Amino acid sequence: VQLQASGGGLVRAGGSLRLSCLHSGSKTTFNNIDWYRQSPGKQREFVASITHVDATIYAAAVKGRFTISRDNAENMVFLQMDNLKSDDTAVYYCRANRLGDIYWGQGTLVTVSS
Repeated sequence: VQLQASGGGLVRAGGSLRLSCLHSGSKTTFNNIDWYRQSPGKQREFVASITHVDATIYAAAVKGRFTISRDNAENMVFLQMDNLKSDDTAVYYCRANRLGDIYWGQGTLVTVSS
């Protein structure tokens, strides 16, 4: 199982970015694919999740601003991030769960300037 996150960068507060996670499985390979993030000096935290039946869950801090979605044909999961805040600055990771086995991709850095 391979996961590759991309799309990070520098953006001003209030701006938008879309992160992408390319995974090696099909739609039914994984129970869910998640986005996590880790800010300097903080523990890694959950951001959003999408299941194999397209149910979604969001952390309270991003609900209403971030949208997780998937393109099964391209084996991609996306995180659309709108109205970004300085607190959203972090390294963002995608994570896949397959029947309890957890796989992590490398991170992509998002920096939000105030």
